[in-house]
Amino acid sequence: MGMLTTHPCSGITGYFAHSENGAGVKHELVQHLKEVAQLAGEFAAKFGARDFGYCAGLWHDLGKFHPDFQSYIENPRGRRGPDHSSAGAVQAMACFEPLAFPVAGHHAGLPNWADLKGRLREKSSSLQVVEALRVARTHLSSLAPAEPLLQKLPRFLAATPSRHSASERLERETELFLRMVFSALVDADFLDTEAHFDPQLSMQRDGAPALEELWNRFEKDQARVTGRHRDQLNQLRHEIYGASVNAADEVQGIFSLTVPTGGGKTRSGMAFALRHALRHGLDRVIVAIPYTSIIEQSADVYRQVFLNGVLEHHSAVASREDVTDPISLGDVWARLASQNWDAPIVVTTTVQLFESLFGNRPSSCRKLHNIARSVLILDEVQTLPTHLLEPILDVLQQLVDHYGVTVVLCTATQPTFTAGPYLRGLGGVREIVPDPPRYFAALKRVRYEYLSAGERWTWERVAEEMRTADQALAVVNTKRDAFALLDALDDPAALHLSTQMCGAHRLETLHEVRRRLEAGRPCRLISTQVVEAGVDLDFPLVLRALGPLDRIVQAAGRCNREGRLEAGRVVIFDAVGSSSPPGVYRSGIDIAAGLLASGCDLHDPRTYEVYFERLFQATELDGKGIQKSRRSLNFAEVAEKFRMIEDDSAPAVVRPEGHGEKVGNLLAVVRRREAAPRSVFRRLQPYLVSVRSRLIPTFERNGLLQKVAPGLWEWLGGYDRVRGLVESAREPGDLVI
Repeated sequence: MGMLTTHPCSGITGYFAHSENGAGVKHELVQHLKEVAQLAGEFAAKFGARDFGYCAGLWHDLGKFHPDFQSYIENPRGRRGPDHSSAGAVQAMACFEPLAFPVAGHHAGLPNWADLKGRLREKSSSLQVVEALRVARTHLSSLAPAEPLLQKLPRFLAATPSRHSASERLERETELFLRMVFSALVDADFLDTEAHFDPQLSMQRDGAPALEELWNRFEKDQARVTGRHRDQLNQLRHEIYGASVNAADEVQGIFSLTVPTGGGKTRSGMAFALRHALRHGLDRVIVAIPYTSIIEQSADVYRQVFLNGVLEHHSAVASREDVTDPISLGDVWARLASQNWDAPIVVTTTVQLFESLFGNRPSSCRKLHNIARSVLILDEVQTLPTHLLEPILDVLQQLVDHYGVTVVLCTATQPTFTAGPYLRGLGGVREIVPDPPRYFAALKRVRYEYLSAGERWTWERVAEEMRTADQALAVVNTKRDAFALLDALDDPAALHLSTQMCGAHRLETLHEVRRRLEAGRPCRLISTQVVEAGVDLDFPLVLRALGPLDRIVQAAGRCNREGRLEAGRVVIFDAVGSSSPPGVYRSGIDIAAGLLASGCDLHDPRTYEVYFERLFQATELDGKGIQKSRRSLNFAEVAEKFRMIEDDSAPAVVRPEGHGEKVGNLLAVVRRREAAPRSVFRRLQPYLVSVRSRLIPTFERNGLLQKVAPGLWEWLGGYDRVRGLVESAREPGDLVI
């Protein structure tokens, strides 16, 4: 590549990177360094950083030239190997200081700046590092690039800022740049090491169809449905789809797809993304969705169309696998592709996406370089956590400006993410579908009923309203309220959904709800917010406790969903003695109450622009100070602070009716190994309920919890077939979060 010149190795140098593989061959060190350098350079070239990826790859294992490490390779005996990353980090400090971060952290993770400086101050004069670098120079003709790396910086990092605000921006851009180089390095290192130890497994990474083939399948499938029916709903879906295809030819940037529930958002968004990726020579489409229930629905739609090439990456995937079944070739490909998102279409969670973008561990950051040159669809974008919004939007803007990413913001309740007095927002957002209010007006399927200001119902009055229809859904804000309404309804056939139940139980309940609805049988369901976004249910009557405005509209999406009625009823009520989550959620309720009292139109998407503007004004949008930590290059600190879901809970395994034997077998595997192997733990996920951490000692003393492995308990108390976790001495809502 012309940047570094190294003499080809003549035979074996006698220095090795890894021990023997199955064929009895050791991994030669110079070969490993050069191959990782080449591959990391190729990955980083996508964002103008080939030389930085190459150097990071060449330097990352220089410490392995020390005799102590070579002795360890000869006889590891289960020991942890000597430090081998510090020598390369010292070399990086001498050539281009920031590159020491990815080199030093390629196993342990990106460190904080002060920790890195302290470590390298100590290591730079150590005999081990000095000797390793001396030996390295005898096997590599030059460890330094021919031209200073400072002169090779991408254009957006090369300018010297003259103003304070510009300086802060440059610091944040440097932080993301180093993450991307780190990603290129660790993925290249993993891939080259895998090729040494398991070349057959390595070869199974190939074989996914090209985007052009997937687009052809998509067009063929879409031709079966689009424009075929003359009713208004299908004609409007056809118009939205056509507008999405036409907009795909526009230049890259940030787009919004504001489509009402039932408007065909899933297919139209994918049509835009695939066509846009082909038009601009991009590598993949990434769809990030907030809830696994929606992911599974969307991934099923995509698989029916594309057959293969779709990677579904989230925590519930492994739990659907049977440990006794042989792994198919497709399963192997999916597992391998999930490590680095090397797939044409990736369907994942927003938690997985953003906790990777703000993480510091190699396993979470490995995929980041494959986000470059992609179309990134953010579905139900209004669910992004408000207290993390400033760092999230900053990173999204950088991905668009510097890494060849196109972002699509999808929702029926579109927030105002453009820059304003209360938000450092996104620039140049373009709407894919012209005149969204026209489609919202045309696709009205519900009639909203809101109690007069100050009027409050008892739970008995809410229950009475539910009884006016054979099929009714009530959505409340907390589990405590769900149980209060369930008691007031006093219907033995009623169903319930909340996180008081394990995932497998919730899934079975949803199946039963759908079965009753489709058969026209009575069905009354009381749920917390778990039922709102994307769950495909269709009730003639929905009652929604006063909540944030976007949550109310999401609940309304479960009413007259298929348009079989002239208008479904959505009743918004405020209950005596009701509760709500604190913080931003409570602020959203107060703002929603004010807008509803003023007579706002919930069928007008402009209403949500006003709502979110007020919410952003009332909320700290970087409540953890993440931007300051990013500017200081404190990567470990950022990873610790950035949590999409605040969690003071621990997982407890339950045994719902019909699953006891399966759960027991999995727990036996965990107990025999005295730890929870990742694959077994993931298969237990459908049977986990989160228990408040502060209550664990009490539950253990009372014989309700038993520790199975570090960080994992088994629930020995009651588990109700409707309510889920129960414990007679307490209110059920006190047990879980």
